[in-house]
Amino acid sequence: MDTLYLQGIGVSEGVRIAPAFIYRREEAGGAPAPAELPGDPEAIRAELSRLGEAKRRCARQLEELAAKAAETLGEDQAGIVTGQRRLLDDPAFYPKMEAWVQEKRVPAEQAVAGIVEQVAGVFEAMSSDYMKERAADIRDIGGRLLDALAAKEDRGLSAITERVILVADDLAPSDTIQLDPVRVVGLITRAGGATSHTAILARSLGIAAVVGAGSAIDGIADGDLIAVDGAAGRCIVRPSEAEAEQSRLRMEEGERERAALARYAARPAVTADGTRVELAANIGTAAEAKAAAAQGAGGVGLFRTEFLFMNAPAMPGEEEQFRAYREAAAAMDGRPVIIRTMDIGGDKALPYLDLPREDNPFLGYRAIRIGLGRQELLKVQLRAVLRASAFGNVKVMFPMISGLQEWREAKGVLEEAKEELRLSGAAFDERIEAGIMVEVPSAAVMAGAFAREVDFFSIGTNDLVQYTLAVDRMNDKVAYLYDYFHPAVLQLIRQVIEASHRAGKWTGMCGGMAGDPLAAPLLLGLGLDEWSMEAGRLGVIKKELSALDREACRSLADSVLTLDTPQAVRQALEEFRRACGLTL
Repeated sequence: MDTLYLQGIGVSEGVRIAPAFIYRREEAGGAPAPAELPGDPEAIRAELSRLGEAKRRCARQLEELAAKAAETLGEDQAGIVTGQRRLLDDPAFYPKMEAWVQEKRVPAEQAVAGIVEQVAGVFEAMSSDYMKERAADIRDIGGRLLDALAAKEDRGLSAITERVILVADDLAPSDTIQLDPVRVVGLITRAGGATSHTAILARSLGIAAVVGAGSAIDGIADGDLIAVDGAAGRCIVRPSEAEAEQSRLRMEEGERERAALARYAARPAVTADGTRVELAANIGTAAEAKAAAAQGAGGVGLFRTEFLFMNAPAMPGEEEQFRAYREAAAAMDGRPVIIRTMDIGGDKALPYLDLPREDNPFLGYRAIRIGLGRQELLKVQLRAVLRASAFGNVKVMFPMISGLQEWREAKGVLEEAKEELRLSGAAFDERIEAGIMVEVPSAAVMAGAFAREVDFFSIGTNDLVQYTLAVDRMNDKVAYLYDYFHPAVLQLIRQVIEASHRAGKWTGMCGGMAGDPLAAPLLLGLGLDEWSMEAGRLGVIKKELSALDREACRSLADSVLTLDTPQAVRQALEEFRRACGLTL
């Protein structure tokens, strides 16, 4: 048969080559249930009993899977399954199934299917890709409940005994978490997106994964040799001998490179002239702090607390938030942990907050604007952060600050939270540092005024670029204009760093630019104090810094800031890196 080339969404770095294993999951449930139950109370009680037993069986399965995930992948990835387990107790989920059985007199199967589709539909209607893809998690639980009602055995992938590339329409999180990365070295799915839990788990497992490949996967047969490029999202089915050999060589090269970077990750970040650089990690959950520490992070530069809210069926209370923040502080063992208050809104909606629909949510009611509009929510979070500060080196940071008045109001809520804790006798760090994200151009322009009041800045380049250049980075038609090497963006970054230094303060960066090797010499030359990135990038940037001289980078930065196009900036940086013996 001819060679087949597939293109999907690459979600996990690495090249793998192995035979295909076509995975077709059985449809959930069993024989069709009757359309309506008898009207007598005994029939209703019996059906509720069936549903309750199915829930208990489903809960046991998820608890076992979570325990397995915690042992093999860590608490963070186990949280994906424990989140599904919690959903079974959500008042907006399982109790509604019971209500359908009682009020509509329908069998448990219909109640499960109906409520699952209702809840999944709510998520699918959201604008955020991340939230849309939670619908798959809801349907995964529904399938498990239907299987339990039909007394089916737990779904598994035990048939895989050799190294394979798994090919499937889609995988539920509870399927993916069972994969053995020694045997399943690659993954291709018809559906799915970059923020699906299948993608997240594939990255954690080290499985090269391509999702959203569409109907092209129909051309794959069991046993076909497949080369998967998980970074580029490309797959070659039935490659030629030359293509297969090239893929094997790239796979071996990638393994050697990962081993080398792992050695750098364990070392401190030091430049060629002996300058120590502060490298930290961006995290979304407390458990990620443990993983970041193991990968050599000097702290947490950004704890994205909104994931605590997005992965929960209802607003997390003070105690739940406190436990998460305390766990992160303990994992860092005295190293700094910067906790950002919830950055909800824009592309991150929460169904239980009942936020208004907006034509332009990125310029609307989001982040600190919600916090100041609903101060009771912000104060609960700040009390939890403050209490966690008694257990480590915790700092607090406010997102989306555009003017001094917003900062002063947010600082006022922080002071109110402190006073409430003093009255209750709760311990916290009285000298906790409070800073702001610099992601709105007005904050960068006003950096001198802000520097007199805040304790630190953290530049969020993702939004700063978007707002400075008026470019929606998710819009394919204008995405080519989105570039953090644009001279206007670089001028703002320099302005913020210099303003903080004049006031005796410091500036970090937690946007994508901090983890880009091409940007490393420029940021070092500009005097950036702290760099925060995805933990997997730490080894890459440490290796980069080890070849750089700070004085040479300062001269480079002075030169680059005179250039007038992003293209000229990139060319200058590439030439400098080549002169240092570095390659991308």
